[in-house]
Amino acid sequence: MAEYARNARRLREVMGGHIEDLLRAGLSVVLDFHANTVANRQWMRGLFEKAGAGHRLHVIDVPDTVCKARLRQRNAAGTHEFTVSDAEFDEITGYLVPPSADEGFETIVYRDA
Repeated sequence: MAEYARNARRLREVMGGHIEDLLRAGLSVVLDFHANTVANRQWMRGLFEKAGAGHRLHVIDVPDTVCKARLRQRNAAGTHEFTVSDAEFDEITGYLVPPSADEGFETIVYRDA
């Protein structure tokens, strides 16, 4: 986890200005960065606010049992280089902080995803 956090931080540092430039140019940008913590969402907010661009935060809200079943299916298919155990899933999702209304995002929630 520490290596992932370090590399994700480095990637944000490198990409931030470029993303702002794209938004200022009127282009749409889809960020596939995790937005599972308040701090990460604040970083994203900073990008679109500095660029004066609109935004939408897409949130998938399905039970852990559904997520784990999908992971097991993906793991069994062998089509992805990274497999995730139930324990790893629990560890990763332990960092999840769902967005709250007071964060001010235009949020689209998917419950049947």
